[in-house]
Parts: sequence; C-alpha cells; structure tokens
Amino acid sequence: MSSVAVIDYGMGNLHSIAKALQHAVPAATVICTSDRDAILNADRIVFPGVGAIRDCMNALNQAGLSEVVQKAARLKPFLGICLGMQALLTESEENGGTAGLGVFSGRVVRFPDHLQDADGNTLKIPHMGWNQVHQTPHPLWHNIPQNSRFYFVHSYYAQPEDASVVAATADYPEAFACAIAEDNVFAVQFHPEKSQAAGLQLLKNFLNWDGQVLVAND
Repeated sequence: MSSVAVIDYGMGNLHSIAKALQHAVPAATVICTSDRDAILNADRIVFPGVGAIRDCMNALNQAGLSEVVQKAARLKPFLGICLGMQALLTESEENGGTAGLGVFSGRVVRFPDHLQDADGNTLKIPHMGWNQVHQTPHPLWHNIPQNSRFYFVHSYYAQPEDASVVAATADYPEAFACAIAEDNVFAVQFHPEKSQAAGLQLLKNFLNWDGQVLVAND
C-alpha cells in the first residue's frame, strides 16, 4: 500500500488526521513530518491547518516548507484541509491581507456580518457545525451521496478566480466554494477527519486516488 505524508508545520491536529487516514485505509503508511525529502518522496500528501493564515504562512516560511508545498502540489495526489485549503490561494484578506501560496488563483474572504437564513434567523460567525455539501463530479466523491453533511469551523472562505475549479459548494446562506480541485490537487474547507462516515470515505478515496480526474462521480 502507498505512503501518505501529513505535513507538520506546527498548525493542525495532526494526530486526528493521521488516525482518520489510518482508519480509512489500515494498510496505508501514514507519517507526520516536516522533512522535505519525506514529504516529496511520499506517494500522497496531506496539507492540514487550523488557525490564522498569517501564522500559517509564517510557520511554513520558518520551517522552509512553502516551496515544498508548492512543489508537492505539482507532483503528487495532494489534499488540503481547512486552513490548508485557504493557504493554497493567492491571498487572504485575513490579518489585514496575507499572501498565500498561489497554487490556485483567488482570494480568501470573510463571511459578512449580520448574515440571516431564509427564516430571518441570525447566522453566527464562525460557520461552525454540520452542513450539506453539494458536489460536482470528481473521483474523491466516490460512494459519498450528494448533499452529505460535513463538519465545518471557519470564518473565511475561498473565492477562486476560475469557477471551474470549484468541486463543491455549501450554503451559509449563499453558496460558497467548500472544495476546489485541479489536476492532482483536491482541497476542502471542512474537516473530513471530523465528518464521520462521509469524511472517512473521502479520505479512503484520496488514499486510493492516482491524481487523475477522468472518473466522474457515480
């Protein structure tokens, strides 16, 4: 079975992600590492993250991992999770404006204040809890029913320049991109490791994915 490197740059619940990956495919070799060669030599790469984007970018730069992430995203099946998705875009408006890694062109923006649902109820920021995910065809949605619920915790969301990279949306209350994908890269705003059966299936799909996008959702 293949190996998967979970990038350790000091931000993210690596134990939870590694445990979920191992549970999804017990035969996989899962390592949490900040070692450049170990990351680039793994068959698959997971880029997690929680917290603020400026702290994320500072940690990546201090660890010498920014270029490693950019290179890895061109080479191997690559999964970004939560802040690890947001950091892949060009820039974020968080912390007064922070440059990202530029794997995807676009910006990360904050949910506006005073959001309300269709019944006039106030929606809190951060967007926290379970929400339905509306998929577009991609191999990583294999065996995950349309509109399955995943677990979110975030105040900012991605606005990619190219709408064709949007692999799923969720509503809060308007639709926003909660998954983006291009070539061998797939990134999600929600936490698959906290999303029970649907999340484990997504991780299983990732660990069995060859980085190709020719297989449509069934």
